[in-house]
Amino acid sequence: MEKTKRIMRRLEPVNTLRNQIFVAFFLAMLIILGIAGSFIYGKVSTLLKNNAEKHIKQTAVQASGRLDALMTQIDSLTAQVAGSSYVQQLLTEESDGQKATFNERQALLQIAGSYQAYTPGVESLELYSGSGKLLFPIREGQLDLRVEGRYIEEADNQKGRLVWVGIDPANHNSVLAIRRVNLFDRWFSPGGYLIARIQRGYFQLNEQTAEDDSGESILLANDRGELLGIGDAASGTDLTPLLNSRSQTVSYQGEDYVLVKQYSEAANWTLLILTPVQYVTKGISVLRTALFAAGGLGALGFLVLSFFLSTMLTRPIIHLIRAMRKSRLGSVLMPNPEPASTTMELKELNHSYNEMVHHINRLIRVVYEKETLQSRTELKALQAQINPHFLFNTLEAFNWSLIEKGEEELAGLVVAMSRLFRYIISNPDKDEWVTVADEFDQVERYLKIMSMRLGDRLEWSVRLEPDTARVPIPKLLVQPIVENAVKYGVESKIGKGRIEVLASLEDGKVRIEVADDGRGMNVQDLSALQEEIQAGTSRVSVSNNSTGVGLVNVQRRLKLYYSSNDHTYEGLQIRSSVAEGTTVSFSIPLYPETMNTREEDSHASHDSNR
Repeated sequence: MEKTKRIMRRLEPVNTLRNQIFVAFFLAMLIILGIAGSFIYGKVSTLLKNNAEKHIKQTAVQASGRLDALMTQIDSLTAQVAGSSYVQQLLTEESDGQKATFNERQALLQIAGSYQAYTPGVESLELYSGSGKLLFPIREGQLDLRVEGRYIEEADNQKGRLVWVGIDPANHNSVLAIRRVNLFDRWFSPGGYLIARIQRGYFQLNEQTAEDDSGESILLANDRGELLGIGDAASGTDLTPLLNSRSQTVSYQGEDYVLVKQYSEAANWTLLILTPVQYVTKGISVLRTALFAAGGLGALGFLVLSFFLSTMLTRPIIHLIRAMRKSRLGSVLMPNPEPASTTMELKELNHSYNEMVHHINRLIRVVYEKETLQSRTELKALQAQINPHFLFNTLEAFNWSLIEKGEEELAGLVVAMSRLFRYIISNPDKDEWVTVADEFDQVERYLKIMSMRLGDRLEWSVRLEPDTARVPIPKLLVQPIVENAVKYGVESKIGKGRIEVLASLEDGKVRIEVADDGRGMNVQDLSALQEEIQAGTSRVSVSNNSTGVGLVNVQRRLKLYYSSNDHTYEGLQIRSSVAEGTTVSFSIPLYPETMNTREEDSHASHDSNR
């Protein structure tokens, strides 16, 4: 313990701000350099790998294209031979039981030679009758002894398409392909078989990569893992491990390769593109060396820069500390003269110190004045608040005054207005949900007030079925719809207008409907209105003197309250016709606890006509 304390005391002279800044900057630079190097290494190595993979895939596509082209040539050649009129005639006679003569079989030599001249890779063509007897070349032979029975069966299943057999059992330097010859004059019935023997060198696919330094090898294997063509490996090599491998990196002939497979459905063969791993990763090793060299030089540069930077930062601060110590020794706080440094931060620090010394007493007075002013402001704000009960008591006083003067109609209007305000101004946290009966009472009060303004021009009817009276509903959901009906259905109409508000049960839900017989809307205006409501835009017409809740807000509130994760709520439904009026409706769920509940008779049948 004492030894540790002695070590700490010895380190105190070097535990300065400049040394701390120096170490902190140097370590931060090293961390940033390490992160940047790792990021660059990862990105560039990924880029190199992607380029290598892209090159390999491009090679695979090119090799597959060359293989398809070679197969297409063989397919075209055998199709022409099979469709030759002489071959068709000869096989037709054979199928009729007429044996081909020596001269007829000898004539096939000229036909085969003329076709083979256009495809140098084809060594010979063999023609067999429907019974499997060899017709050309002129020798004894049987088809089932020439190729395996499964290939003959596959040729029959392909019905005239070329089937690739693989390595010739009689000559390992050749590859066989067979196709069934269909007789054109016999409704394409089987007439015989044609076998093409192709040189293995015909499938040489490694020529275009021979000049590259990538060391790529392109091997062609059949379904039994036999090597076809002349590649970089000797004949007879078993490629089954490569065909069955699911790893991207394989070991072949003592070297590691990146393996890409390209399957050919036409021949049931597989192209194996082998790229040495060294070729894929050779750029990464160079990159790693370059990053280490750059990192070492960068660390050295950061070391020097950190030392100068820490010295530049701490030197002005040391001057300021010395000035503050001199000021502390005096009986009063004295301002510090402007420092020699031109840095903005140090000037601001020195200026703040001088301001604190000169104006500390004034700041205390300012704080006191601010506290006094704040107290007075809060008192005035409390005094300026309007108590809703004062508004209700005032309207109640007006009501009694009008009753004493015999103004019964105006008194009723004041009562309706008082209840209207009380319904709107009430605490939304406590009264967010009301019943349908309460909401319809509010609609009635609003229509009564509108009747005083519009007189005989407004007729209205508010009706709700008893089973819907006590169904809960968000407050102020129906009144905004009624306001729009009054403004755009009645006020915009010449003569009398009528508004009907109805709540009824429909399919286990409460359907609320507000209808007017105003001017209505055409199809274009109705579609635009529905799009605006669904989109939630603010262009929907809302009465300027409404409670501030328009059709958009009604739609949003409906979806907010009644939508769920597994159910999308449709919301408002609008129907309108020109000169017939507009109907706005929506449906809300009828909760089970409300089914057997009945509202009082005074609320259950609202049917008022004006």
